[in-house]
Amino acid sequence: MKSLSIFQMILLAVFGALAISGVLIFALVVGGGGGNTVGPIVIWGTLDPGPITVALRQAMEEDSRLSQVSYVQRDPALYADELTNALASGAGPDIFLLRQDYAVRDAGRVTVLPYEYLSESEFRNTFVEATSPYLVPSGVLAIPLLADPMVMYWNRDLLSSAGFAEPPKFWDEISGLAERIVKKDEAGSIKKSAVAFGEHQNVEHAKDIVSLLILQAGGSITGKDGSGRLVPSLAQRVAGPQQAAESALRFFTEFADPSKVDYSWNRALPNSRAAFAAGDLALYFGYASELPAISRANPNLNFAVAPVPQLRKDVASRSPDMTFARVYALATTRTTQNPQGAVTAASIIGGKKVSAAIALALGIPSARRDVLAEEAEDADELFRRQALIARTWVDPEPDRTNVIFRAMIESVTTGSARLTEAISRANQELAQILGQ
Repeated sequence: MKSLSIFQMILLAVFGALAISGVLIFALVVGGGGGNTVGPIVIWGTLDPGPITVALRQAMEEDSRLSQVSYVQRDPALYADELTNALASGAGPDIFLLRQDYAVRDAGRVTVLPYEYLSESEFRNTFVEATSPYLVPSGVLAIPLLADPMVMYWNRDLLSSAGFAEPPKFWDEISGLAERIVKKDEAGSIKKSAVAFGEHQNVEHAKDIVSLLILQAGGSITGKDGSGRLVPSLAQRVAGPQQAAESALRFFTEFADPSKVDYSWNRALPNSRAAFAAGDLALYFGYASELPAISRANPNLNFAVAPVPQLRKDVASRSPDMTFARVYALATTRTTQNPQGAVTAASIIGGKKVSAAIALALGIPSARRDVLAEEAEDADELFRRQALIARTWVDPEPDRTNVIFRAMIESVTTGSARLTEAISRANQELAQILGQ
């Protein structure tokens, strides 16, 4: 007998909990698309509705069970509040796209899929490593759909004019690059920058970039104690006498230090992505999903995409190559009036065929390993490779931790605190969020 797939087991879990016949479950999952529907299902998310709607429409033509599934885009700035209010009033969606850094905060809003039906090992074998925040003691919070990896956008003209044929592959190469690329006017103001590091307010994804540097150095931001509780680990000393967080924060902030030869950025400059699109920034660290927006902002910009730099192996031989990622997963709400249909729809959409179509339409890699194993071209191939090596961390409250990271960065760049003091304070504030 052919073994049940990962998503068939998910459905077994849900229908079993609802005391529905196992025979009915098998018929619903394995049966063809003729006749059966999941009923009206509304999905909320912040991603572009156009490509998702097209991919869903194509999927509906092959599987009629999705005929009443619709996707609604919500404003990212209002998403959290709108979702909270809608679920409280009983008028919320049946499924919502849950980003991995909100998994802890929103865990109480979703139906958890028990490990008895979807084991941790099966989950990890199916989805990329960056999806691990969806794993909780009681099961799986959501079905991963997309993994948006951080990459390095580089300006060919700025690097070429400074004598660089290729973008940096290692972090220690950026200092030398900055010395030759940065251009200042007679007043000493920066006109051309190498890299937008050192500040928070005008650096897109500053928190994620510092997180990446910490993880690459072998450190962590949060972890689990012996009892399985989430605890802060920023101040934990690893790899010898120096903290990974300390080395990462030192590297990030030195580019905003006017006394350094590689001084490249300050808070008086424009937003980092805008500066890159304008042709005034050589290296921009952003997500794969940003490629279309950058191209639209300046169709004449001569740029390309490359993997984020790594630490040299003689410096961190125990650390694998890695980047950071934002992951989006399909979470079934606890308030849905159609739990059977919601889980069925999530399982179909999160399956190999539909998730691959959505990933292709959006230009964001799938979170599934079997999809990423398939051949792709140009930037899509690079994005897929980066998604496979992407990591993240379990964030207890993204908005509050962003404030913590901002204070940690700015206390160093303004000279109000030393590295160790800034990190220690951030660790203490993380502990407060975690109720310790």
